[in-house]
Formats: sequence, structure tokens, C-alpha cells
Amino acid sequence: MELRSTNIRHQSPFKDLDWFTVVLYLLLVIGGVISIYAASYNFDKASIFDFSEFSGKQIYWIGLSLVLGFMILLIEERLYETYAYPIYIAILILLLVTIFIAPNRKGSHSWLVFGPVSLQPAEFAKFATALALAKLFGGYNFNLNAKASNYLKALCIIFLPIVLILAQHETGSALVYLGLLFVLYREGMSGLVLLAMTMAVAIFVVTIKYTEHTTLSIPDGEFVVYIILMVAMISMLIFYSKTLTVARNILVGFISASILIWMLGCLGIHVNGTYFFMTLIGAATVYILIELMHTRIMRLAAIIAMTVMTIGFMYSVNYVFSSVLQPHQQQRIKVSLGIENDPLRAGYNVNQSKIAIGSGGLTGKGFLMGTQTKLKYVPEQHTDFIFCTIGEEEGFIGTTATMLLFVILILRIIHIAERQPTTFGRVYAYCVASYLIVHFCINIGMVIGLCPVIGIPLPFFSYGGSSLWGFTFLIFILLRIDASRRLHH
Repeated sequence: MELRSTNIRHQSPFKDLDWFTVVLYLLLVIGGVISIYAASYNFDKASIFDFSEFSGKQIYWIGLSLVLGFMILLIEERLYETYAYPIYIAILILLLVTIFIAPNRKGSHSWLVFGPVSLQPAEFAKFATALALAKLFGGYNFNLNAKASNYLKALCIIFLPIVLILAQHETGSALVYLGLLFVLYREGMSGLVLLAMTMAVAIFVVTIKYTEHTTLSIPDGEFVVYIILMVAMISMLIFYSKTLTVARNILVGFISASILIWMLGCLGIHVNGTYFFMTLIGAATVYILIELMHTRIMRLAAIIAMTVMTIGFMYSVNYVFSSVLQPHQQQRIKVSLGIENDPLRAGYNVNQSKIAIGSGGLTGKGFLMGTQTKLKYVPEQHTDFIFCTIGEEEGFIGTTATMLLFVILILRIIHIAERQPTTFGRVYAYCVASYLIVHFCINIGMVIGLCPVIGIPLPFFSYGGSSLWGFTFLIFILLRIDASRRLHH
């Protein structure tokens, strides 16, 4: 048996390599370089292989990426797990150093310059963070829900690079790491956390968007948040049979108070909405706390925590929006939410991008025939807005085919994750899938105006060596781990 195991370990990693994923990777990078050529094409008919053009430079990066991918496949898979923490710590140190030595680029200190070459360490931190998280979960008898310190360890691994990248003023790159919370959900984190994340997004949007008009002397945004909170409290109580009585009593209290304030309004008596809702929710929270002390039902503690955090988050949104975010980030969010209309400044890129995509129609204008693209109406089109080039020149069919390739790749990675015999391999694979999902959804949402413009590239398509190398590391380390799965059977 030992001889058989040794023979398997020394077999070529290419024997069990997932070639389907490799083909998807190659199709995406080829489609990317063609799109970059189309986005940066000038009327001088420069060759796609011209190294003075963006397309030629991208081909150079692709060549180096293939070399890196080949080298990654030659390294024994157990070394990635063995050295996961040292790699992670080294990348954290690099991120910290970058804050102080990187030059200022549009307000960001995130690029290290080596002569004619610039690299962004935040892109390489993705695979390092994925390895560290996988190493944690792959530890002996590690169970996320066994004790609170396990959550703390996992969250520290995720949030340390976020903090360092935010210190570089790279908000978009930092947000990508929040996708790793889906990995924690796959490994046993309560769905209440995802509910809290969804509520946080909803609270942020309504608090920022609805501030001009008031209801009961409070901004409409805060009024909506209070309603959402009350509905959430009742729903969480109803879906647990042992707290139905508590839900009924609180619901009756909410309805009675609403009728009372309506009657006072009819009598011309002014009621301060903030005091009314704080009193109402405060009374409900005290009632739930008393029930918790009597029944020891921990779900009630979760409801209390959710209530307190929701109120605190709501009142912190305005501070974060006005004091933490940069002015240009505030402007982009306001334009995306429809608060302001700024077609010549903050909204210019998105408006021109939507025009380009819409003008492509079903089949597109044809390769190198896009007028919006050729006349450079869309700034940064070869990087963050590369998707609108596909929409204009290849139309609905081209954009659908591109999105389908990404969906197939993501589903394939999830399939690879589920067939891993080790927790380390499964968690790492889900980290890769999470990164791709966040990049894919936010970049395309950004290009078509559904998300604020926060500078997240489209994997394999957007011009840049750092992004391409970062995803090459992610994909090929996964392929190497997967190619050795038979060793653990």
C-alpha cells in the first residue's frame, strides 16, 4: 500500500489535471486580449501583437502567466498547505510596505513600480488569503461553530488584508474579500449572518437615498429602516415555534401603537417619529430580553443583537458616507442610486458604457467597427469597462456567450470543490469561486449601471498583469490540488 501511494504521488500532475477548466481559462484570456485590442484599436491598423499597444502587452502578460501556471503545477500540492501561513504573512507585510512606498496614483497608494512594470500586491493577496483560510479550516478537528474563537480566527484572516488595502485607498479591491463570507456560510456559518449582510446593504441604500422627504418628522430612509426592522423581528420570532406567543404580543403592540399615533395625528397632535420608533422598538427589545432570561432560548439573543446592530448601523451610515468615503466615491454612489444626475462627470463613464452596449443590438456592429469604442467615448474602456466593448461589437450574442463562459467556469470550480477529499481543497476551491462571482457580478453591474463604479476589473478580460497573474495563481493552485485528489482516497 505504501509503495502504491508513493507511486501515485510521483505521477505527473498532468495525468489527472482538469483540462476542461484549463480550456475555459484559455478561452477567457484569448477573448480578453481580443477585446483589449478592440478597445484600444486606433485607425493606424496596429497589429494585435504590437508590444507598444495594450493588446501586445497583454499577450506578454498571458505568456508569463502560462509559464507561472506550468510552474505551479510542478510544485507538490502538500507544499501549498504546508506554507499557507508563511505565504499569507509575507503578503500582509508586502501590503503594509506598499502603503508607505507606493507612489500616488489617482489618490491610491497600491501599485509597486519596478522600472516599466507596475504590480498591485492586493491582487496576489487573494490567493494567499484563500490558502490561509483553507489551512485554518483544514486543521485537525476544526469546526467553525465549535467555539467563538474559531469565528474570530476566520474573520481575522479575511479582514486583515481588507484593512491594509483600505489603507491604500483601494476600496474596490478591498470589497472583493467580503465574498469569502460565503465560504464561511458553506462551512457552517448561520444563515442569519447572510440575512444581516442583506439588511446592511438595504439599510445603506435606503438611508442614503431617501433623506430629503420626511415621515413623522424623520427622513423617509430612517422610517423605512424602522419598518424593515420591525418586520424582521416579527418574522424571526414567527419562524421558531417556541416564540410564537412573543411574536403575537409584539405584533399586537406594534399595531396598537400605530393606531394610537394615527389617532393623535387626526387630533392634530404632533409626534416625533424618532422618539416614537425608538420607544416602540426599545420596549419590544426589553420584552424579548425578559423572555430570554426566563426561557434561555438563544434565538431571542440573536434577535436582540440584530436589533441593536441595525439601529447602530443605521445611525453610522451617514457618518461613514460623509466622513470615510472619498468625494468621488460619494458622487458615484449618489449617481448610481439616482440621487443625483451627473452625466458629464461622475455618471459619464456609465452613460457612455450603456450607450455602447445598447448600440450593439442583437449581433453587434462587428469586430473593430464600434463607433463608441473607436472614438474613445468610454474612458478606461480597456480596463474596468472592457465589457461594453463586447456589447457594442458583438452585441447581445457576444455578451451572453461571455457571461456563459464565466458561469460555466464558476460552476466547474464549485464541482471541483465538492469532489475534494480534504477540507483544505474544498475551502480553497470555494474561495476561488467566491472571488470570481464577486468580480463578475460587480464589474458587469458597474458597466451597465446597476452598481457604483468602484474599480473592479473583469477577470481575464480587463487589461493588466496583476489581475491576470492573481487569477492565474488562484486557478492553477486549485488545479494542482485537484490533480492530487486520488492521494487522499
